[in-house]
Parts: sequence; C-alpha cells; structure tokens
Amino acid sequence: MSGAAPTITVPTWLTHTVTAAHGEAGRAWLATLPATAAAHLADWDLTLERTLDPGGSLSLIAYVHRDDLSPAVLKTGLLTPETAHEHTALTHWAGRGAVLLLDADPAAGVLLLERLHGGIPLRSLAEPKAMLEATSLLHRLWVELPGDHPFPGLDGRVDATAARAGEQRAHPAAAAAQALIDEALETARGLAGSAGESFLLHGDFHHGNVLAADRSPWLAIDPRPLAGERAYDLARLAVDRADTLLGSPGVPAALRRRLGQLSDALDIDRDRLRGWALFRSVDLALRALTAARHEDAELYLELADAL
Repeated sequence: MSGAAPTITVPTWLTHTVTAAHGEAGRAWLATLPATAAAHLADWDLTLERTLDPGGSLSLIAYVHRDDLSPAVLKTGLLTPETAHEHTALTHWAGRGAVLLLDADPAAGVLLLERLHGGIPLRSLAEPKAMLEATSLLHRLWVELPGDHPFPGLDGRVDATAARAGEQRAHPAAAAAQALIDEALETARGLAGSAGESFLLHGDFHHGNVLAADRSPWLAIDPRPLAGERAYDLARLAVDRADTLLGSPGVPAALRRRLGQLSDALDIDRDRLRGWALFRSVDLALRALTAARHEDAELYLELADAL
C-alpha cells in the first residue's frame, strides 16, 4: 500500500452499540480502533476502498483490495467471549459453508476475509426460499469439533444470559416479563444439561448473517462459535424475522408451523427446538435492552410469550 495513510472513520452505529453494551471498555477499544485498522492495512499491503456504514455491531468492516488487486474485507472487531474464536471456526470450516479466512491477527481481533456480496443477504429472499437455503447451509456448518478445541459450551451462554437478566432486572420491560425470563433460563439449563450431542455451531445463524457469494450461492458470516447441540443453532433461525411471525394471523399456529418445518428439515427434536427458541428470544430481548433498542426488546419478549 502506498501514499498517505487512509482516514478511517468509525460509524456512529458501531460507537453506539459498543458503548451501550461494553461501557468504558468499549470506549477504550473505540479510541484505538482507527489506528489498529490502519496498522493492518499497512502490514498486510491492503488498499482501503471504503468502510461500511453502519457496518457491524461489534466490528469495523472495510472493503479493501490486496496487492494483487483481489478484493477482500478487513474486519476489526471487539474481542468478547463470543467473538474470540471466530478465526478458529473459520479456519476449521475452511470456506465450506462460510466465508473464507485469508489472514488473521487473533490477538487484535483483526480478520482478512474473502469479499462477498454484502448488499445481498439471505433476508432479501422471500421467507420460504430463504428458509430452504438457510437450512441447507446450516446443515453444512454442523461438523465434528476439532480435537482440543477452544469453543465454549452452552452452559456458558446460559450463564451469560442469566447475568444479563440480572443487570436488566430493574428495567420496566424486564420486570414485567420476569416470570417469562425465569422460565426461559430454567428451560435452557435443563436443555444444556441433557444434550446428547456436541457439534461446532455457528452461534448466531440468521438470514442477515448469510450473504450471496461467487464461489457458492450463499455463505455464512459473523459466527459466534460454540460447542453444543444443533437445536440451539436452529433456534436462532426459528425466531428470525420475528416481526413477520408476530404479524401473522394466528401467531401460535404460525410458530408451530415454523418450528415443525425446521425440525423436520434437519431432523431436530421439536420440543428441544421450542425450548431453545424460547431462551434465544429472551436472550435477544435482553441484548436489545442493553443496547437501548426497546422496540426490539418488546418484539422478542412478545415472541417468547407466544412460544
């Protein structure tokens, strides 16, 4: 890369989401973010095309090209227990069903990724077609865990949600839904303690985290990988497009149909899928409260209640 150092502007959305969820630690990371990204542009001989705005909720996404002029994406992310092993999962998948990892500085949270079609998420398809493509792709991602893997288990995710529930307990929406939150946590603990299988899971698989690609019709991005049962992963997909579900006539029946179709498509126990869907709806609601996205929180709590 030659010429003057590029100017890197942190999107407002990224600043908001990081500070809302991570406070002072998040602000400290944001203060160093432009320099971190610029250093990796130089170290990896990358030329900046543009940064995406709004981009990610925990990462700065930049379109770049390499010294051979091939396009790529530089992702500079905040390291959390959920994101710390993204590079390990992408390495293990090696491009099968997921974006290809080209280079990485795991300690700095910086990844160089193949360029996908960021403006064409799976969400752009009609729901029936999107669900068909999603289940096919998700099935490819569920592979055996590598030996001595670093991925956390489901117990840790449940504990993190319980801690988040404690932090939000005083919020009026959380207080009103306390019985529902308690039920979701109790259900999840029972499921985590009785899972009879363990696979590498994407951890945050939904239509927005699947993009169109050149070497495959669709590829997954942004994993928050963990080890656990497949029903946990499928449950995030089951509660996707919550606004569409809740706008359907006869919401309980619409939910039953979706759970039935997804569980049948991937041979997943329907009751375990429903239990994890309840938990993941509550978890998404609590995350939304943490980020001051109150309408989203109410949406997911309504969905959890319907479950």
